[in-house]
Amino acid sequence: MDRKNEGSPGGDKGAVLVIGMGRFGSRLALTVERLGREVLAVESDPEVIRRWSGRISLVEADATDPDALDQLGAQEFPIAVVGVGTALEASVLITSNLVDLGTAQVWAKATSAEHKRILERIGADHVVLPEADAAERLAHLVSGKLLDYIEFEDGFTIVKMRPPKETVGFTLGQLEIRKRYGVTVIGVKSPGVEFEYAADETRIGARDLLIVSGNTTLLDRFASRP
Repeated sequence: MDRKNEGSPGGDKGAVLVIGMGRFGSRLALTVERLGREVLAVESDPEVIRRWSGRISLVEADATDPDALDQLGAQEFPIAVVGVGTALEASVLITSNLVDLGTAQVWAKATSAEHKRILERIGADHVVLPEADAAERLAHLVSGKLLDYIEFEDGFTIVKMRPPKETVGFTLGQLEIRKRYGVTVIGVKSPGVEFEYAADETRIGARDLLIVSGNTTLLDRFASRP
């Protein structure tokens, strides 16, 4: 193991450990750092090490070796992210090592539904499928009036959307959207006006943006109305 940056955060309680500096890991590490959180990146490929040396706190180590992670103090980090995805065996070994060391939160990248199930089974707290998640989100955005789309667990979703024509000119109290469509308007943003939390007297205009929450299927139906 070779520390390339002596100023690396190591066991800093607030730092995020990012393992794997490929496209996913490097973008994640740089963004987390830009948001004001300390980052320690771990990479085993010398060429990748040279590319990122001096740009981010970086350690050269083989994270599939539990002793290497132990020396890094991986268990002291509140969050560790396994950005290795294409090498399935390495991804599973690294995730398992972090879980065994007792790292508080282990996030891992998966490349397939089967890969995701394996990572969850060995104890990863959160598993993401970046390409699948991005494709599903894009499908919702291009298929209707949705301008933004965030899906949570158990089918709960929040969207930003244009109002259906049948809602324009009416107040939320008159429309009874929750009763009629099974979704909830959280707020309305009119052009040049501050965001307004939803109330019965809130009137919807043709150029307004709606923030709506509810079941994904019901939201899709509501957003697909003319």
